[in-house]
Amino acid sequence: MPKVVVFHAGKEEYCLPIENVVSIERVEEVRSIPHLPSYVLGLVKVRGELIPALDLADILYNTSVENAAGMFLLVVHTQTMQVGLVVKGAKEILEVSADSFTNVGLLAYSKTNYFSGIINLDDSMITQIDPDVLVGSLEGIKEIKDYVNEQKSLQN
Repeated sequence: MPKVVVFHAGKEEYCLPIENVVSIERVEEVRSIPHLPSYVLGLVKVRGELIPALDLADILYNTSVENAAGMFLLVVHTQTMQVGLVVKGAKEILEVSADSFTNVGLLAYSKTNYFSGIINLDDSMITQIDPDVLVGSLEGIKEIKDYVNEQKSLQN
C-alpha cells in the first residue's frame, strides 16, 4: 500500500507521496532574499544543503505565514530541484489503500493540476499533491533554481 505524509497548510489537510519526502524539519532560520516571488520565504540550510523555503499557504491560498519559526519544513525531492515546503504541522504517515483514493474533477482545472487525487477517510478527506507538478508549475522557479545553484557555488 502506498504511504503518504499528511500535513496542514491553510485550513486543510494535504499529503505528499512518502517517496518524495526527504525529511521533516522544524523551521529554524530562513534567510530572506529580496526580489523573489512572494511564495519564496528565503533559503534554509538543511544538513549543509541550501534549499529554497516555499510557503505552501501562499502557493495554495495567496495567504502567507506570519512567522515561519516553529512551523515545519517538508524537504521534498522533485524533478526540478529539492525544496522545503513550509507547513503548519506534519501530522502523520498514513498507509493508503487504493480504494480510498479517488481522482477528482479538479485535476482538469489548470491552476490546481498539481492535485493528484483525494484520499477519503472515515472522518476526513485529504488532497494529495504531486510535488513534481507543483514545483514545476511555479512562476519563477527556474530563476530560483539558478539563484540557489549560484549560492551553492559561492559556498564551495
